[in-house]
Amino acid sequence: MSVDASSPRLDSAETVGCHLDQLVQIDPRLQGVRNVAGVVQPRITEPGFPGIAKVICGQQLSVASAAAIWKRFEALPGALDPQSYLTLSEEAVRATGFSAGKFRTVRVIAEAMVAGDLDFDHLETLPADDAVAYLVAHKGIGPWTAEVYLMFCAGHPDVFPAGDLALLKAVHHGLGLDARPTIKEMIGIAAGWTPHRSAAALLFWRYFAVMRDREGILL
Repeated sequence: MSVDASSPRLDSAETVGCHLDQLVQIDPRLQGVRNVAGVVQPRITEPGFPGIAKVICGQQLSVASAAAIWKRFEALPGALDPQSYLTLSEEAVRATGFSAGKFRTVRVIAEAMVAGDLDFDHLETLPADDAVAYLVAHKGIGPWTAEVYLMFCAGHPDVFPAGDLALLKAVHHGLGLDARPTIKEMIGIAAGWTPHRSAAALLFWRYFAVMRDREGILL
């Protein structure tokens, strides 16, 4: 089955599978990784302000810690609406587990949305590189946050968060490289997987989880 890799959202296992079919034709080394990973599911969450806030919440935290903090944050009245968020005190937000930096970053985003300077609907119409640039123009949003938002909230098909440690470890192990790639090297490797870089990222995250959980290997 063929897909138009320039347009579809990666929001179903079928679509991810179609991208992976084409990906292993581009780079046959990935077939072994896919055999270990098994079925690769999409990871889609709510777009817009709640989505970017959730990505920021998860920065530099374990999955469990991020989930616990997010549960408290989303229960805070007004936390998921940019206009209402601006009425919340730093004390209230930080009581949920957000750091001062994360509080400020989400506030910058809320201010930009209220001012009309940040439009997530417009963001989804942009090519990957332009979309990343559009997001990182706002203080506090780095490349990893922008790329993860595009993957998980916008379902963008051609993004690879090269600074993600789990991905760097998984690519090192899965491709049998002599050393863990640097971020710059990872960007170069992933460039060869265009226009299926998001499927490649999902594949290696799944591979990392399987090797850690099923095989007991700490990559």
